[in-house]
Amino acid sequence: MNDKKLYELIRKGLNELLIPPLNEHVNAFMTYLTELKKWNKAYNLTGLKNDEDIIIKHFLDSLLYLRAMPDGGIKVADVGSGAGFPGIPVKIIRPEIKMYLIESSGKKAAFLRHIIGKLQLKEIEVIEKRIEETKVNQEIPVSVDIAVTRALFSAGDFIKKASHIVKQEGMLILNKGPKVKEELKIIEDINYEILTVNLPLSNIKRHILIVNL
Repeated sequence: MNDKKLYELIRKGLNELLIPPLNEHVNAFMTYLTELKKWNKAYNLTGLKNDEDIIIKHFLDSLLYLRAMPDGGIKVADVGSGAGFPGIPVKIIRPEIKMYLIESSGKKAAFLRHIIGKLQLKEIEVIEKRIEETKVNQEIPVSVDIAVTRALFSAGDFIKKASHIVKQEGMLILNKGPKVKEELKIIEDINYEILTVNLPLSNIKRHILIVNL
């Protein structure tokens, strides 16, 4: 796929998400795509190699989290950020969010720092630690409003591992498959809602699980 077609694909995906496809945002995603592919050759950051797959299943999939996030300058932690999903796509569209990318892999953390610099993103930090070792008043100055993850946590594990960095009445957001309700049956006293949404440019349904603390 040539650059023009990729550019149009990103624009179309943003339109489907009802996000205005501003040139600065589309250009940022194009840069992200280029750098991710370049680093992926040496660092194996993602198993997806196809441009279209990366745009749909990483970039647009990450932006589905915005459906569950309140407006304004909230504080968000992306736990197990990997190559920056969902944190960096969310940050590109919502620059007012203060973002913490928690990633224990040195190689992935190095890429995160690189892409933050390349995209000139502000109010975003990489925390090179496991979530269990990340503490409020140390690595994170204050409790966050929301913790998100695309890593392979079960809902129960994510609640146990990440709740300590989230403020009271904050929320946890996960992107889950069709068996999400079965997963929730084994968790007691959980206040949650599920948003079922279409992944743009595909026939895939995603289930955005919002756990209210």
